[in-house]
Amino acid sequence: MNGAEGTEGMKRVRVGFNPAKDDNVGQIKLGLALLIDKMDELKQDGCNPRECAVAQTKLEEAAMWAVKAATSKL
Repeated sequence: MNGAEGTEGMKRVRVGFNPAKDDNVGQIKLGLALLIDKMDELKQDGCNPRECAVAQTKLEEAAMWAVKAATSKL
């Protein structure tokens, strides 16, 4: 990993952006960034690139909703 936002997954979920330094947000972003990066690995291994790209987009969206849930109070 090349710095705070070195991988594709880290860039997509903006893992370095966590102004409140919330541990839940950090864990969510890092976990989903790793899954996005796994999709890149699968593309390199010959898996269907379109399916991997769709999965990456959905994971990026899941990161947004998960962060929203983690930072929302009822």
